[in-house]
Amino acid sequence: MSNADDRFAPPERLVRALGSEPADEAAREWLASLPERVRDVAERWELTPERVHQPGGRSSVVVLVHGADGTGAVLKLEKPGGDVTLEQAALAHWNGLGAARVLRAEPEAGALLLERLRPGVSLRSLAEQKAVLEATATLQRLWVRPAEDHPFTTVADHTARLADALRMRSGEPWAADVRAVVDEALELRDALTADSGEAPSLLHGDYQQGKVLAGDRAPWLAVGPRPLVGERAYDLAWLALDRVDTLMASPGAAAITRRRVAKLADALDVDNDRLRGWVLFRAAEAGVRELADGARARGELLLEFAGLL
Repeated sequence: MSNADDRFAPPERLVRALGSEPADEAAREWLASLPERVRDVAERWELTPERVHQPGGRSSVVVLVHGADGTGAVLKLEKPGGDVTLEQAALAHWNGLGAARVLRAEPEAGALLLERLRPGVSLRSLAEQKAVLEATATLQRLWVRPAEDHPFTTVADHTARLADALRMRSGEPWAADVRAVVDEALELRDALTADSGEAPSLLHGDYQQGKVLAGDRAPWLAVGPRPLVGERAYDLAWLALDRVDTLMASPGAAAITRRRVAKLADALDVDNDRLRGWVLFRAAEAGVRELADGARARGELLLEFAGLL
């Protein structure tokens, strides 16, 4: 492999994430071939690669590039089994309103070319109060009616799969101490999906401060959606978990947690009880999943947060 190719080796975070499953031979082969894949797409799309963005994500690699006309862009290559078709469809539907624009796509190769934002400057670089204000303003722009023939999974179907996995994991001996929180989370999820009481919106699906980057044509734009259709409270729930480590270290964490949920619900005209339910479910599901994956500190933190609700 050439030295030029070595510049586009996968980031360590991505290697750790995909290397945690030893049986996933396809992921290992994909990681090993990433420099060659970057070069291939760059040549076919007449791109000049600069560097791999660090630390990057856990399921894709992002390369800063320039087009033939010198315009900056971002090349994103998704791991095997990932579906960039849904990300492309959501970004195309938003058409730059609150989110990055798609410049070119090749779903069969897992490749997207996106407008260049400022990858090192997210809402997490702002003070918390300002970050929340900008995050809610951007999220409101994303909540639009999906197309009639949209390809997206519903919140009910998506969370049904999460709930099944949560039930299975919570039956393990190591999960005995968190079963009360898990049971409440599962009950709330069943009640919430029985009737949302609102017309479904197109949702980002993984909305958090780190997924909102500084841009040029707009101050802040969302990236990296895992799009779903459903009620808005589900989308807002993950935002309530932002900076959870700082929150849990604060005196009066329980009161701060409840105020945070109430303020977010009020800011975006979402029912407070429904938002609380989705925050609890998403925190409990993610916490147990982290514990199962060996990330004990993060898992315990999320479950402690869920317990405060």
